[in-house]
Amino acid sequence: MVYLETIPNFLLFFGACLAYAAVFLAIYTRVTPWNELALIRAGNNAAAISLSGAGLGFAIPLASATVQSLNIADMAVWSAIALVIQLGVFFVARILKPGLAADIEAGRTATAATYAAFALGVGLLNAACMT
Repeated sequence: MVYLETIPNFLLFFGACLAYAAVFLAIYTRVTPWNELALIRAGNNAAAISLSGAGLGFAIPLASATVQSLNIADMAVWSAIALVIQLGVFFVARILKPGLAADIEAGRTATAATYAAFALGVGLLNAACMT
């Protein structure tokens, strides 16, 4: 039964991960000029792809921060850094692709897939740099 002693720590870190992911998604959906959830509900695949890429691009370094952290405060700092970097990915993508918002709203999946890959790639690099 010794292995069950770590359950409270697991629940603490898992709960924190869910909270950080929710905070990221709340902020991300506020800074984008399109309404992801409304577009997704309407069947817009591009919105689903771009939001999924951004979310996974944040989840990857969040997982790394969780693994590398010594305590919950350390995890919070690295999670905040990951959040800022992933939001930065969106702003850089808008500079590199000025029509990003119009393309997502129009359901152009090629643009969405490219953006999602960019977000995932930066998320992987971010996670690797945390080790």
